Amino acid sequence: MRNNAFSLIELLIVIILLGILASLVSGNFLSSLKKGRDARRKADLQEVQKALELYYENNKQYPSSLTFGGQLSDANKTYMQKLPTDPSSNCAYSYITDSTNQTYYLLSTIENSLDKSYGVSQTGYLDPNDPNIKLQCGGCNCKFYVSSPNAPPLTPAP
Repeated sequence: MRNNAFSLIELLIVIILLGILASLVSGNFLSSLKKGRDARRKADLQEVQKALELYYENNKQYPSSLTFGGQLSDANKTYMQKLPTDPSSNCAYSYITDSTNQTYYLLSTIENSLDKSYGVSQTGYLDPNDPNIKLQCGGCNCKFYVSSPNAPPLTPAP
């Protein structure tokens, strides 16, 4: 008489194979989440960049500061109802302008360590006002930036 039940070895093999498959799928899923947050960061900063250029066109200077989560406006016009915030809770977008408000940099972190696109430095960037300081975006290294058209490029950190 033949027993139709699975043996303990067969069950263990199936469980191990399912575990391996689950770890592969979750690894790809986490990588996709990071890439998605990075794409959102880049799109957010490009939208803010457009609003800043409209602001400059009307005011002949950039704002001296930005409050992410707040609005970008002057006495006559609202350029952006709500400035975006970083999709990660422990990081933040940064805004740096020069003393005359004629140039600016918008910065964020990047989670994908393989991203080599324009404006990305996996080592981070140095502060344009003090090259001994590495720029921080909240609690994270600033690894991506966009800037005003007339701003010199940021120096990647060593």
